[in-house]
Amino acid sequence: MFKLLLFLHIFAGLSALLTFWLPLVLKKGGRWHIRIGWFFVMMMAIVSVTAAGMAFLRIFIQPDTSPERFSFSIFLLFIAVLSSSTAYYGLRVLRFKRKADQHRHLGDLAFASLLFLSGLACSIYGFTSGNTLISFFPFLGIFLGLGQLAYWLRPMPVKNSWLLEHIQGMIACSISTVTAFTVFGAPRLLGGGFRSIYLWILPTIVLVPLIFYFSRKYSVPKR
Repeated sequence: MFKLLLFLHIFAGLSALLTFWLPLVLKKGGRWHIRIGWFFVMMMAIVSVTAAGMAFLRIFIQPDTSPERFSFSIFLLFIAVLSSSTAYYGLRVLRFKRKADQHRHLGDLAFASLLFLSGLACSIYGFTSGNTLISFFPFLGIFLGLGQLAYWLRPMPVKNSWLLEHIQGMIACSISTVTAFTVFGAPRLLGGGFRSIYLWILPTIVLVPLIFYFSRKYSVPKR
């Protein structure tokens, strides 16, 4: 079962890795933007489910006492929540383009809260276990979870906030894809010497500025 989940995880993750940048450069709302965007979302759904499944097997069904593998399972769980919640958020903001000042849909608030709490729990575990990656990378989940809650529970700051939040959600989802590759895939392909913490945070450093770029480019002030 673990090998099957691992195969599906790698296949879907690689597919998402190869296509995540296309919706960013294609015409927003165009046919190919929508088609490739849905493909990316489906691949990330598989990534999330398989990551959670592998972590569950390693923690509860076939416990591994190795600290490194246990930390790997904890990180997998966080990646599953991060990728699924950001993709879900990116779709839901499109569904509620004209949301009320306070959007109280239980599922949306619960998913945002789960992202925040999982980031907080993962970070606490990282600090207590001395794992640098798990200590600091989950801060991304904490900030994104709080940002999602703020969007749902407050009036939209600009006229097309839904578009900006959609872009933010999908780029954040892409960060989880690229980070997972740099943490687990790149060291195996390029050698163990590439396990630097700087390589692990590089996707966040590169992709987060894109959120600010698109926010400025597509922001339409209220009148």
